[in-house]
Formats: sequence, structure tokens, C-alpha cells
Amino acid sequence: MSPTDLPVALLAGGLATRLRPLTERVPKLLIDVAGEPFFSHQLRLLRAAGLHRVVVCVGHLGEMIVDQYGDGRDWGLSLTYSFDGHTLLGTGGALIRALPHLGEAFFVLYGDSYLPIDYRAVGESFLTSGAPGLMTVYENQGRFDRSNVWFEDGRIRAYNKHQPLPEMEHIDYGLGVFHTEAFDGYPRTTPVDLADVQRELSAQGKLAGFAVQERFYEIGSHAGLKELDRLLRNRGTPPGSPSTTG
Repeated sequence: MSPTDLPVALLAGGLATRLRPLTERVPKLLIDVAGEPFFSHQLRLLRAAGLHRVVVCVGHLGEMIVDQYGDGRDWGLSLTYSFDGHTLLGTGGALIRALPHLGEAFFVLYGDSYLPIDYRAVGESFLTSGAPGLMTVYENQGRFDRSNVWFEDGRIRAYNKHQPLPEMEHIDYGLGVFHTEAFDGYPRTTPVDLADVQRELSAQGKLAGFAVQERFYEIGSHAGLKELDRLLRNRGTPPGSPSTTG
């Protein structure tokens, strides 16, 4: 299997409360960033990496995303949608619900993350690791947020967002890769937090790590949104329709 054969599960089902009032009538993926919906910028990154299939885990106002992006053919991609339903299932629960669309192994990307990295290298590292899960990490040392990962010798020794250890100098970068087996034993109809799945894998020595050098960007907060908007405007995001930006 090649890394580019792996689908991408995009977690975009949350309520995005930190971005209100922007997200009261528009889902986070459709928030304007540098003159375009944020989702367009994410799709360009994935397409440039050679990835071609995206399963979008949606909830709040998700129908608006479907209406605007459809099956993804205009982007040279395949888009499938997995809806949370009436009950929010959390990040892990949304992935579990989407497993029938994802196959045996898949990337996981948060719907508010803009990650300009080598996705193929991450996928290759995962496929050769033999681990059921992999977490990308960045040597944060408390700069952008509180460090929450103890990364050593290619493995995640410990991961905890709420109880940091002195050895934690890295932070969860926002891109993971998993085999379906990583979610065995978790409930199928009640909320599950992906962070809990990752923490348990790390405690068992089953979570591989991949250190990246490029910093991450996000639109999960108003400050992050403003920063990424400025970055992409300065870079000159390709204009025009999807068919003219390939």
C-alpha cells in the first residue's frame, strides 16, 4: 500500500463555539480565509500531497458543506460525508461512525488545522512502523500552546492534554494515522474522544510518532483565524475555480 492510497478522515462536526458569532450560521469549514472558504485551502494541501479521497465527518450545518463541495470531482478529489446524527459523538466517535467509509487504514485531520507538511512521509512512516496508530508532533516547548507529548525514539511515551509531565516538550500537531484496530473495544453509539484513544495507545506503547519541523496553523480561535488569513493573503492563494488551480 502507498501512503497516497490512504483516505483522509476530516473531523469537522463540532459546534466551533470559540469562533462565534462567525459559526452561528456557517460551519467552520466554510469560514472565509483569504477570500475563500477554509475547506478550499485544506483541499489544495491534500491534493498537492497526492491524496485523493476525503471522508468528511460533519455535524453542525454540515449540509451546507455538502451543497457547496458535493462529491469533490471539481477538485479532482473524492468527497464522502459521514454525519454525526442527532447526538454529537466526539472526535473518536465520529471516526468510529465513519469507519465503513475508511477501510483498514486512514489519515485523520482536524477540520480547523492547516498543516503544510509532507503527508506522504507521514503515511510512509506509519505504514512501516507496525503500530496501530501514529501521531505527528512538533517540538513546541510551550510556545503555541501547552506541550502535551513525551516523544522519544520514534514513539509517543506519554500523551495527556490535561496533566503534562516535565518530559513533555512536544505538542500534538493535528495529523494522525490509524489502523481500524485502534478503535476496537470502544462504544459505537456514545461519545468517544480521540485524545482518549491516543492516550491509551501511548500507555500501551502502541502509538508511533513523527516529528515535523514546520509549525502548525489553525482557525479554531479568532487569533488563529486572523493569523492564517494574513499568511495566505501574503502568499497569494491561487485565484479562480477549482478546475483552474490544479
